[in-house]
Amino acid sequence: MAFTVSVGEADFAALRREKAYYVDKTRLIYELVHETNNKVTLFTRPRRFGKTLMMSMMENFFNIRKDSKALFQDLAIAEHESFCEEWMNQYPVLFVSFKDVEAENFDDAYKMLESRLADICKDLSDIGESDFVNVADKDIFERLMFGTAQKSEVKNSLKILMRMLNAVYGKPVILLIDEYDVPLAKASEKDTPDNKYYSNMLDVIKGIMSTALKDNEFLKFAVITGCLRIAKESIFTGTNNFASYSVLDEDFSGYFGFSKNEVEDMLKAADRLEKAEIIGQWYDGYVFGNNYLYCPWDVINYLSALKKRRNAAPKNYWKNTSHNSILLTFVKRTDFKVKGKFEILMNGGTIIQTISDELTYDTLHSSEDNLWSVLLMTGYITKADTDEYGDTVRLKIPNKEISSIFEDTVVRLFNETVDRNEQKNMMEAFWRGDAGEAGRILSDLLWKTISYNDYHEDYYHAFLAGAFVGIGYEVESNKEKGLGRPDILLKDDDNRRAIIIEAKKSDTESGMDKDCDEAIDQIITQKYAEGLYGYEQVLCFGAAFFQKQVKIKLLSKM
Repeated sequence: MAFTVSVGEADFAALRREKAYYVDKTRLIYELVHETNNKVTLFTRPRRFGKTLMMSMMENFFNIRKDSKALFQDLAIAEHESFCEEWMNQYPVLFVSFKDVEAENFDDAYKMLESRLADICKDLSDIGESDFVNVADKDIFERLMFGTAQKSEVKNSLKILMRMLNAVYGKPVILLIDEYDVPLAKASEKDTPDNKYYSNMLDVIKGIMSTALKDNEFLKFAVITGCLRIAKESIFTGTNNFASYSVLDEDFSGYFGFSKNEVEDMLKAADRLEKAEIIGQWYDGYVFGNNYLYCPWDVINYLSALKKRRNAAPKNYWKNTSHNSILLTFVKRTDFKVKGKFEILMNGGTIIQTISDELTYDTLHSSEDNLWSVLLMTGYITKADTDEYGDTVRLKIPNKEISSIFEDTVVRLFNETVDRNEQKNMMEAFWRGDAGEAGRILSDLLWKTISYNDYHEDYYHAFLAGAFVGIGYEVESNKEKGLGRPDILLKDDDNRRAIIIEAKKSDTESGMDKDCDEAIDQIITQKYAEGLYGYEQVLCFGAAFFQKQVKIKLLSKM
C-alpha cells in the first residue's frame, strides 16, 4: 500500500477512511476509562501536538450515534475486546471545539461562540424533534440554533444539550471540549480597562464550563484540552474528581507527540529512513513527563515534503504564527532580567526556573516565573530531561526549529530597539564607500544584541536587512535580480543610487577576507547590478560575518 500522510487532517474518521498513515494512540482510551476514576480530565499541551485528532478519535469511539468498529480495527484499543463491547458506540457524546472562538473584541468573539453552538445544534437537529425532549429545552435549542438565545441560555447551553441527549438515549453524556482556553487567550491579548474583553469572556466561559461540569447528573465524564491549565478557582470551581495532566506529568505523557520509534516506523514506511537524524535535530527534543517526543505537526509536514522531494530540506513549520510574539514581549520586558537567560538557552545551555502549571490569562505577564511557565506549556522551551520533577525545573530549547524562532526574535528585538543615530552613521559610511567604518558599526550593533555563538547565515542576512529597515530607504532581500539573488538591495530613488550587499558566514576569523572576496566575485558573476537601469551610482559590497565580527569590502562605485 502506498504511504500517505495527511497534513492538517484532524478528523479521525476521515484519516482512517482515506487510509492515511495513523500513529496509533488509541490505548489512551483504555487507560483513561479503565485506570482512572476522573469525572473531569484536562490535558494541556502546546498547539500542534495532536489534541484535536485525539479528541476526534475519542468522539468516534464512544459516540452512540456512530458505528466505528471498522475505524478501530487493527488498532491497539481493539485488543481489549470486552472493553470495546462495553464502551464503543455506547454513549451519547457532545463534542465542542472553542478553537475558532476568537476575535479582536468581545462582541465579535461572542458571535463566534453563538455560531459554534448553532453548528452543534444543526448537527443534532434530530434530537430537537424528539418526543422525549421537554418543550422548554426544545425552545432554547431552537434559539441556540438561530443565534437568538439569551446570554444565560448560552451559559447553560452545554448542560441543556446534554439533558436532551440523555432524554433521547437514556444514558449519561460524554462531554469533549477541545481548546477550551482559546477564547480567553485572545481576550487577554486584546483586553483593556475600557473594553473589559477578558472579564466578559471569562464570565461566559466560566458559566458554560461550570454548568456543564459541576453537579451535572447528565454527565458520564468529560475530557478537556487546552494549552494552559487555568487556575481551578478561576474556571473549574467546585468541579468534582478533577484531574489535570500537563507537560510536567508522567501520566498520559506519551500520547501527545511522536516517540522516536514511532517516527522511525513512519520513515521506514515512507522509505526515508536516512532522514532520521535530521528530523530528530529539527523536530525532536520535547520532554513531556518521562517521554522524549517529536512535534507531530512538523513530522507530518516534513514527511509530506519528503514524499514529493527525497532531498527536501527541513523547515520551520511554526514560524508564521502570531503566537510567536510572546518571545518578543518577554525579552523586551526591562523589569525582567531575561536577556542573559536567553543567551544561555540559545547557546545550547540550560536554565533553572520555578514553574507553575496553574495560571490565569490575566496574570500571565505579572511575573517572570509565569512567563517562563507559559513558554514551557506552549512548547518554546522544554524540560532538560525526564528526571526533572517538582516546581523547580531545568529548561532548554528543544530543537533547531524552535532555536530559529529565538533567532528571529533577537533580530526583531534589534529592529525595534536599534539606535537610529548608529543606523544613520552606518548608512553614511556605506554611501561614501567607507567599507571599514560600515563594518565597524555593524560589529558594534551585533555586540549589543543577545549573544549567540552558533549563528547561521540566514541569521546574518536577517540582521543585515534589519539594520537598514526604518530609515527611509526601500530594502529588498533575496529578490530576483540579474541571474541570481543578492542578499541585500537598497534603493535611494530620490538620488538615483543603490547599494548591493552579498553576505557570507565565515568559519574562522582568518577566513573573513577570502569570504568577502567570494561575495564580491558572486556579485560580478551573477550580474546582480545589471538590472538596476537608470541608477547613476551603484555601490557593491561583499560582507563576511564571524560570530560578532563583520568585515566589509567595496567592489567599486559604478
